[in-house]
Amino acid sequence: MSSIDRYSTPLAGRWNSSNDMAVLFSPKTRSTTWRYLWLWLAKAEKQLGVDISDEAIAQMEASVEVNEEDLKVAAEEEKRRRHDVMAHVHAYGLRAPAAAGIIHYGATSCYCTDNADLIFLRKGFDILIPKLATLIDRLSKFAVEQAATPTLGYTHGQAAQLTTVGKRTTLWIQDLLWDLRNFIRARDDLGFRGVKGTTGTQASFLAIFQGDHDKVEKLDELVTEMAGFKYAYPVTSQTYSRKIDIDVVQALAGFGATAENIGTQIRLLASKKEMEEPFEKDQIGSSAMAYKRNPMRSERICSLGRMLGNKANDALATFRTQWLERSLDDSAIRRIMIPEAFLTADVLLSILNNVASGLVIYPAILNKHIKEELPFMATENIIMAMVAKGASRQDTHEAIRVHSHAAGAVVKMEGGDNDLVERVKKDSFFEPVWAELEELLKPETFVGRAPEQTRKFVEKEVAEALKPLRESMKGVVEVQLTV
Repeated sequence: MSSIDRYSTPLAGRWNSSNDMAVLFSPKTRSTTWRYLWLWLAKAEKQLGVDISDEAIAQMEASVEVNEEDLKVAAEEEKRRRHDVMAHVHAYGLRAPAAAGIIHYGATSCYCTDNADLIFLRKGFDILIPKLATLIDRLSKFAVEQAATPTLGYTHGQAAQLTTVGKRTTLWIQDLLWDLRNFIRARDDLGFRGVKGTTGTQASFLAIFQGDHDKVEKLDELVTEMAGFKYAYPVTSQTYSRKIDIDVVQALAGFGATAENIGTQIRLLASKKEMEEPFEKDQIGSSAMAYKRNPMRSERICSLGRMLGNKANDALATFRTQWLERSLDDSAIRRIMIPEAFLTADVLLSILNNVASGLVIYPAILNKHIKEELPFMATENIIMAMVAKGASRQDTHEAIRVHSHAAGAVVKMEGGDNDLVERVKKDSFFEPVWAELEELLKPETFVGRAPEQTRKFVEKEVAEALKPLRESMKGVVEVQLTV
């Protein structure tokens, strides 16, 4: 049966997750990592006096990389034994017969599975962090370019005071900076399960070393160092605490929420024809309505962001339902939850980076919408200018109120344009400020410190956050979106 006849995750297929992330959670990487863990354990045990031959270590080193035949052998053995770890112990032993008797010596299955998962979690963040930093960098450049471009702000879905396109973008960036902080913290907080034994008491290793507690502790330290971790969790049950998964998955879920929020805002702005995601020359927006330019990438961002956000519930539920030193009801869900969380985050970053590199704004539409609302917003400026010319504030307020309501009726009842300014120009009461009206209605005078806030935010906050990541960002490979 060919691959087209069986379900495969669209994360690695249709939506083209990065090769690095897809390889990280592949069966080959998983089983190869187990072999490295067995090799490190054997080396450390030998160093501490366990009788393991040089030939055994040499054969383990020579066959540590898993091939397709190894996976086939392990799959057949697992059908017979119904135990994946022991199936791979068997397959490794066939490749390294001199070590067959000491592979997994003193260990429990979670020595392989849990330590490997912790390695994958750390490497997963290593893949995501430079991509998230790249997204922040791209959006920051867009924000600076549009720092002074006026646009209507919206509160409660209604037109509000003006802001700028760049300032609005900094709000997205600030959320992403918090996600970046959470990714880095979650990665750097990860420890190693280490060599803890069946229920976390290290009893089997204490027996191997004939009651020598110092050697048992040293064994834990040596394997942890070989795995590249700074420390191992001081106490565990058979597994590392599933609360660690909460910490990791919530960081990813938080990013999923940010992604969905950004995608939603782009879609809202696209519906107003103010902003668009990249739309390619031959792209089709609708099979029926040929004129349409649907924001399909932003819609996909929202969909995948929602799915990623919901992964946090899986991690929470898994942790709180664990039984004593361990139960196996965590296994199946984690095999799906952890890879899919990282793959989803990876796909989201590819799409977001694509969108951020080609965001389009339409100044004419922005100005059109501003002109529709600005006369109402300028009424306070007109009142203040009139008072400065000697008019009564109360009389001016009443005159502008009457004209505003009349102009509002034209817009709402007749579908006409906002003619408030024309009404003011025809009312001799306002003659003292007629010459100033054009200046009083300039959009850039209504954006406050938005341009300055934008530039300072990028120059200070963004620059400081990205400085230690610049080198890793150079290695980010652009993933081509196929659909």
